[in-house]
Amino acid sequence: MAGTSSLGIVVVVLALIGSTQAQLQMYFYGTNCPKAEQIVKDYVKQHIPNAPSLAAALLRMHFHDCFVRGCDASLLLNSTTGQAEKNAIPNLSLRGFDFIDRVKSLLEDECPGVVSCADIIALAARDSVVTIGGPFWNVPTGRRDGVISNITEALANIPSALSNFTTLLSQFNNLGLNTTDMVLLSGGHTIGISHCPAVSPRLYNSTGPGGIDPTMDSEYAKNLKANKCKTASDNTTILEMDPGSRKTFDLSYYSLLLKRRGLFQSDAALTTDSTSLAFINQLLSSPTQFFFDEFGKAMEKMGRINVKTGSEGEIRKQCALVNS
Repeated sequence: MAGTSSLGIVVVVLALIGSTQAQLQMYFYGTNCPKAEQIVKDYVKQHIPNAPSLAAALLRMHFHDCFVRGCDASLLLNSTTGQAEKNAIPNLSLRGFDFIDRVKSLLEDECPGVVSCADIIALAARDSVVTIGGPFWNVPTGRRDGVISNITEALANIPSALSNFTTLLSQFNNLGLNTTDMVLLSGGHTIGISHCPAVSPRLYNSTGPGGIDPTMDSEYAKNLKANKCKTASDNTTILEMDPGSRKTFDLSYYSLLLKRRGLFQSDAALTTDSTSLAFINQLLSSPTQFFFDEFGKAMEKMGRINVKTGSEGEIRKQCALVNS
């Protein structure tokens, strides 16, 4: 009996060790690359003040990466046939790939083959948002890099700017995120920019007078048509998602939603559900710090989606290429 009992304890201990290793943890690189997080932070603080719009780009990159195959940097992989995630329409306007590559190069110099590209995205997104005055959130590390990147999966899983509430919530729920997570993560649009194709259907091909979406404030829509997206085919004009406040991480995005001035259909959709709308009103009636705290919790939750840990995946030597 004693022998069996001892064996049982050993098995339990090993199982606990295995499950611990399979989870993300704070300061995962504390032993094998202790300067890793500081290297990322220093590079971000050196460059983001000169290019603050990259904070939104890196935040969006993290979001788009996590929504396809989990947070595994599959978004960074190149494809010789143009069939990778980065080739999908929602990702064609992404920026920041060179930024991540430069951070990766610094980390490879410090400790070769240790820090994953997936963790670099997560850390750089957080640090860049903090650098422009936005919220801080914990980024547990230990993610490993995926080896598969598929254009079709990106098209299917990245929420579209043209989606309604039901479609959006289904995509978030599929990844373990709820309505409040969706409202909070959409709040990242407070520092976002976009281009006309994401909104042109609301301005030219909808059911209201002049083709304008009747759920959009008419003055806002007319202003966009007159001064920004002057034709339905404009693919290049840049639009602020939070006009007048784009450089500040704040609550004004939510205020605009209640004025029917959300840019995307997917922004406007957040006001069409009673739970979502109630939470928007709660955010607006609370101190900004409440939004910061809740946004941070949602980001940490998103950063854990379907992560690869332990022996899964690999640690890429170059973020755009699977190891040979």
